[in-house]
Amino acid sequence: MGYDLALNKAWDELFKSGAPREKSVKFLGDEYSLDYEQKKVLSLSCNAPAKDFTAILILHYLAQAAKGLPATTGKWLTFRELSGIEGYYPAFRARAIDPIVRKHAHSPQGIFSVLDRLPGKKAERGDASIVLFALVGVPVLIALWGPDEDFGPDANMFFDESIKDIFCIEDIVVLAGIICSQL
Repeated sequence: MGYDLALNKAWDELFKSGAPREKSVKFLGDEYSLDYEQKKVLSLSCNAPAKDFTAILILHYLAQAAKGLPATTGKWLTFRELSGIEGYYPAFRARAIDPIVRKHAHSPQGIFSVLDRLPGKKAERGDASIVLFALVGVPVLIALWGPDEDFGPDANMFFDESIKDIFCIEDIVVLAGIICSQL
């Protein structure tokens, strides 16, 4: 019920964007089909409707893609380096960073196991890092640092600078949370 307005608005934006009626879109380790007549986004891996927040993110992505996705820049930004984050960092930290630290704190290299099921590659940052290809043109770098004698474990999520032209801050927080849930 709480997402109904946002979902309808996202579908309206997609229709107004003039986007071609894509049959499906790959998002992380799943593929989603779009039913334009019934306004449904379905996960093909489990043949079930996508969670509302996932559907909204996919619809926003497709609406932006219709206008043209920016080229990736190779310049990685932390969430704090994005503009307009005022008030969002605590939610970002709680949804994305803290769970990664809890899960991989004492064995950062364990993050590499997700590459067996999610599109991505190893990267060179921190003690262990990966780049996940969340959507076409949307890479996300996750870096982990194990504990040492001076500091506890930590993690961070980095976004290609181009993400600012694809998603709003709220969508980036949702994207980070979805990625974290897949790790």
